[in-house]
Amino acid sequence: MAKKQNTSQDEMSFLDHLEELRWHLIRATLAIVIVGVVAFIFKDFIFDDIIFAPARPDFISYDLLCQIANIFGSDKGCVNEMNFIIQNRTMGGQFNAAIWTSIIVGVVVAFPYVIYEFWKFISPGLYEKERKNSRGFIIISSLLFFTGVLFGYYIIAPLSINFLANFTVGEQVKNEFDIDSYIGLVRASALAAGVIFELPIIMYFFTKIGLVTPQFLRKYRKYALIIVLVISAVITPPDISTQVIVSIPILVLYEVSIVISAFVLRQEARQLKRAEKSKNKL
Repeated sequence: MAKKQNTSQDEMSFLDHLEELRWHLIRATLAIVIVGVVAFIFKDFIFDDIIFAPARPDFISYDLLCQIANIFGSDKGCVNEMNFIIQNRTMGGQFNAAIWTSIIVGVVVAFPYVIYEFWKFISPGLYEKERKNSRGFIIISSLLFFTGVLFGYYIIAPLSINFLANFTVGEQVKNEFDIDSYIGLVRASALAAGVIFELPIIMYFFTKIGLVTPQFLRKYRKYALIIVLVISAVITPPDISTQVIVSIPILVLYEVSIVISAFVLRQEARQLKRAEKSKNKL
């Protein structure tokens, strides 16, 4: 009977955790929906001034690239016109684009709160020292994510759009991009970069649970370089200069991850020494 009672208590405890997780997911989803509704209300601003901005030659990234090119005595990086139009070929195309774009905006803007809900769920299972050492988790992960999104929006997306808009196989073929194709490129560029910039946070937790070590990351650095180049080739057009621009911050993040992994191991070694000293005193 005692075994059955313990089993029942364990099951209730597990069900309580599931119930708690459900409410965290509900609150996170609700935050995304609320921000998404606001984004849908202001869809004219979002589309005209944000989504379609990289499709105009006066976009700030093109001006910056032109200035950099002029420094080196070239005008190759200057964008004077965009040789394409964006069109809609389905009845619900523009409405669907507005809905999905609003949801993506909700995910991006509500990201800190989503991370906060995730943190509230896992923090009770951590030791007090681990909670203190990870207080900046929400701020750091949010800053990394937003930095990645901005990098994808201001660097990857315009470089990709400029390359693909001016690429042609013949004068008879005109570039008329579907709205889903264009928005998908901008969305993928921003979100992919946002996730990639979370690499230091991911490596922090992988080190915590023992999946990686700084020695492992250093040993396989050359393989990581190949993976980074492959990722850069996937999320950017087949242009060498663009791939190099994208791969540089990813490589920097990889080196930062090595430093973070080493820091985590040093912290754990110090805690172990303190625990051994306290045991010897007893």
